[in-house]
Amino acid sequence: MSEANILIIEDDADIRECIRILLQNENYEITEAACGKDGLSLLRADTDLIILDIMMPGMSGLKACEEIRKISYAPVLFLTARAQESDKLLGLMAGGDDYLTKPFSCAELLGRVKALLRRYRLYRGKEEAAADTDGRFLESGRFRVNETFNEVLVDGKEVSLSDIEYQILLLLMQHPRRIFSAQALYEAVWNEPYVYTCSGTVMVHIRKLRKKIEQDPQNPACITTVYGKGYRFEPS
Repeated sequence: MSEANILIIEDDADIRECIRILLQNENYEITEAACGKDGLSLLRADTDLIILDIMMPGMSGLKACEEIRKISYAPVLFLTARAQESDKLLGLMAGGDDYLTKPFSCAELLGRVKALLRRYRLYRGKEEAAADTDGRFLESGRFRVNETFNEVLVDGKEVSLSDIEYQILLLLMQHPRRIFSAQALYEAVWNEPYVYTCSGTVMVHIRKLRKKIEQDPQNPACITTVYGKGYRFEPS
């Protein structure tokens, strides 16, 4: 039995082969595509992770990720030749979960893959637990959040959040008015050591979360920024 099902969407055949060999040696089941359009056709309900090149002919990786997010919450690891922070943030805004800058080491790729799969398994495990229990709900003003699995109601309407967005909201709601620095949020939600570039990753996910839950995302009233310190949840 394979450890996980991984879809690689990369137009460079040599890079694709290198990744495939590396991951097959870890007992992962690999599916490959050379372009975004073919990759979307190969996406399955049991796909656990997508490794996605950003710069491809035809459908770009950013556009492919947007389409993936319409049908799947499986984590997306972007591969990019651009090292600028703005380019990486574009990938996260499109729905990506993490990114690697080319060239990358095999050890670094494998580490990112295992971390993403570990978080996704935890998320799926909570989903499966929902089959046997309704879970316990945390309520505050406009919000009702299931503490067992990803179910979020805002003003009585269900809101679709990614795993990361759900975990951020749940953590902040569990500790109302407590200020979480970007480092504290990253290490608690991503469960990885923090480096300075992770601040942008946290900022992007906070911005995406606000767009989904705030009445006025430009002037957030629920998840506020304490400048120079971090973020906190304001009970309504």
